[in-house]
Amino acid sequence: MGFFKDFKEDFNDAVNELVPGEGAASEEVMVNTLDGDIDVESELNKLDGLLEQVSKKVDQPADAPAAPVEETKEEKKSFFSDKKEKVEAPKTMDVMGNVGETRSAASDENAIITGGMKVTGNVESVGSIEVQGEINGDVTCNGKLTVTGKVNGNSSSAEFFADAAKIEGEVVTTGTAKVGVGSVIIGNITASSAVIAGAVKGDIDVNGPVVVDTSAVVMGNIKSRSVQINNGAVIEGFCSQSYSDVDVNSVFAV
Repeated sequence: MGFFKDFKEDFNDAVNELVPGEGAASEEVMVNTLDGDIDVESELNKLDGLLEQVSKKVDQPADAPAAPVEETKEEKKSFFSDKKEKVEAPKTMDVMGNVGETRSAASDENAIITGGMKVTGNVESVGSIEVQGEINGDVTCNGKLTVTGKVNGNSSSAEFFADAAKIEGEVVTTGTAKVGVGSVIIGNITASSAVIAGAVKGDIDVNGPVVVDTSAVVMGNIKSRSVQINNGAVIEGFCSQSYSDVDVNSVFAV
């Protein structure tokens, strides 16, 4: 009896040294062998259980991280699919920093041919064009065409303005055509209305009104709804108000 008692005490002390703070747990498995006979086999079984507990505690500390759980192929595929969708989600941002789907309309763009630039070939734009230099070719734009330089070619635009410009070619616009002082245009002009203060050598065909200012020189016919010729203007050609609402033939009917 003394042998097992001493052995248990020594073994219990060893367990407490290996696993701090587990003394209370080890005491719970101890039995009082002082009263009654000793069952050697049961005592050995209890010792085996204690040895197993100690080996588990030593091999795997209490604060050891849990073993990672292996993901299935389906879970991994779903994870990366979600990540891909988040990364590839399209986002756009305007100049003010606001998130949106599209940028500003292209018709607001304004292309400038600077004074020191010379372009050979046709020029097209969905916005407006300002020609300060020289273009040898046709010019087409959906916005306003402003010419302060030189254009050798036909032009088509939503609005036309020439200021001290040199243009050799036909001018077609769906809006107003303004020919400023000092401008020279050799070619026909087609527009919805027109103000002529420069020199035009060609026919002027306008569905609306035409104003021929004092400094204007026109060598060609003017076809319009109405025409205003200011004092000092020079016109060599015929003026016809063919778009007028007045039936001229009915006025002279007998």
